[in-house]
Amino acid sequence: MTTLGLVVAEFNRPITEQMEQAALEAASDADVEVYEVVHVPGAYDAPLAADRLARRDGVDAVVVIGTVITGDTDHDQVITDAAAQRLSDVSLERDTPVTLGVTGPGMSAAEARERVENAAKAVTGAIDLVTELPASTPETESDPDQQ
Repeated sequence: MTTLGLVVAEFNRPITEQMEQAALEAASDADVEVYEVVHVPGAYDAPLAADRLARRDGVDAVVVIGTVITGDTDHDQVITDAAAQRLSDVSLERDTPVTLGVTGPGMSAAEARERVENAAKAVTGAIDLVTELPASTPETESDPDQQ
């Protein structure tokens, strides 16, 4: 059975609460276990939590969900760019799928509410990656040319 870690950003909680529910329902519908749900202040804070979950032996993949709503500055772009890059780094460094269910940047709150189901898509993506990725072997882990 596939086991997921789930990281949920608290910022914009009225929306991320719905996203969390959609992610948990998608996991239940797919008959996968959610090992642990970790709540973090915002999307920017998600990489550390994702890294800690990815280190756990029982976690096959990590799903990160949140929403970043636009404001009067480019702050939303900076936050999502930084979070996406570090989450990608976690996935590669830990050899564990980390899927990005963070909506934004450039969205209004109304647009973010319309994208709540992206959390379920991130769960589905994580499950697909666990199923489809070839298993890592000691040879490919130590030889970058084999990867």
